[in-house]
Amino acid sequence: MAAVTALSMSISAFAAEPYESYIYDTWQDAIPSQNSYRIDRTVTGYDMGLQRLSDPEDPLFVSENAAKKLANPRDLYFDDDEKQFWIADTDNNRIIRLDEDLQITGCYYSVGGSTFSAPTGLYVKRSLYTDKLYIYIADTNNSRIIKASVEGDMELEMVKEYGKPDTDLYTVETFNPSKVVADAAENVYAVCSAVNQGAVQFNAKGAFQGYYGANRVEVTAAVIAQKLWRKFASNEQIDGMKRNVPVEYANFDIDEGGFIYTVTEKSNTTTDAVKKLNPAGYNIWDNVTGNEYKFGDMQSEWDPTSNSNHSTRLTDICVGNNGLINVLDYTTGRVFQYDRNANLLCIFGAKNSTNDQRGTFSNPNAVEAYKNNIYVIDGAKCDITIYSETTFGKLMHEAVELYDEGKYTEAKPVWQSVIERDGGYPLAYIGLGKAALNDGEYQKALDYFKAAYDQKDYDKAFKYAREEYIREHFTAIVVVLAVLAVLLVVVSQMHKRNKYIFKGRFKKKAKEGR
Repeated sequence: MAAVTALSMSISAFAAEPYESYIYDTWQDAIPSQNSYRIDRTVTGYDMGLQRLSDPEDPLFVSENAAKKLANPRDLYFDDDEKQFWIADTDNNRIIRLDEDLQITGCYYSVGGSTFSAPTGLYVKRSLYTDKLYIYIADTNNSRIIKASVEGDMELEMVKEYGKPDTDLYTVETFNPSKVVADAAENVYAVCSAVNQGAVQFNAKGAFQGYYGANRVEVTAAVIAQKLWRKFASNEQIDGMKRNVPVEYANFDIDEGGFIYTVTEKSNTTTDAVKKLNPAGYNIWDNVTGNEYKFGDMQSEWDPTSNSNHSTRLTDICVGNNGLINVLDYTTGRVFQYDRNANLLCIFGAKNSTNDQRGTFSNPNAVEAYKNNIYVIDGAKCDITIYSETTFGKLMHEAVELYDEGKYTEAKPVWQSVIERDGGYPLAYIGLGKAALNDGEYQKALDYFKAAYDQKDYDKAFKYAREEYIREHFTAIVVVLAVLAVLLVVVSQMHKRNKYIFKGRFKKKAKEGR
């Protein structure tokens, strides 16, 4: 019962940053939570050393007019193999390469004599076949995707160019790729404006392969009403109706296992807001399988920082090498972090376009992860904000790692430390409940699951508790059942005897009456 008391106690907001951290309970109500991340520092173009590009005596010299600041950077990518960051510096028409400390190590304006025009997305990976470092660039205004090998600090060598597919299957008039990833087999996937059938897919040789993982049409009252009306409408009325089509992706990422994670930016999107796609393009996180997956803010009108209405727009997703999934909300500047099983772990970050308050965003465009840090790039402030773990965040992540590996007992003392710092953290009680269940302590498991209002696991623990009770009291139960059986037989016999005596007396009285 101590667990129930701890969870239900009043908790004050834990605020040391320009935002109030919160998390959602079982009823999808926001509750205060400890900060899992703190603002470590903010890195500008000057901090990165971009002024080196205009210094004639520097090895990275480009020209005296080379921009010393970022301009509307639209994408940020970390190559875990090479320990390098890459930035799509969109309005400067260039790609910036940085080391793990965010110091510039390279800059690229063109490939094969052709300059970039508003590059908005990039992906970097060393080839399993050639061992070359390849960069894939969504060169948006040039209507192409570039695959190039990185040959030095300032030079790229063209490998392949992907343009508008020359096939009737591609029905969009334009080809404006905004984001790009590639799998281990070097198949290329691109998010393109006005393409709502899914990601545009090319094979390693550059041939168009079709569309990958299209979103579903979101089922709303208007969609249902229109579908019903179509059954009775004339052809002219049907032609005049608004077509309901899937929403296009905003961004995606790929993990080491080849699963592609997508986000959809449309405001208030609930259908396929975040998806985990297998190689066949099917969503593993599909609510129709019986599990319920929710992403972003559960209450679209609640913002604890600004106390203003907002609509969630999930604009980027990043899967770290630790398996944690970070989703960036453009509207609020919040990062929603989930574990491998899509359990919400923490929420942090804030948007504030009215001032330059440290750690807040105007146009948060991309999120990345390295080690235990989270990086968010801002397209308006043109800087990168770095979040580092707090003590609470470190303990929580350690417990989650053990939890996801099924090491419930090993995670038990860590979950206890988490609760000592945040007595209302729901996942900690679920973790302790799993540990108690794993150790055969079913009553404790029931208490913990009750504290977290985890009905599914509570039912499972109750089943085991019931079976244990039957085993421990089997002899007594058998004796009681046997006694009850004997009593039933005795009562039945007595009932028959009384019935026989009654009938005999009735017949005797009947004869005497005659």
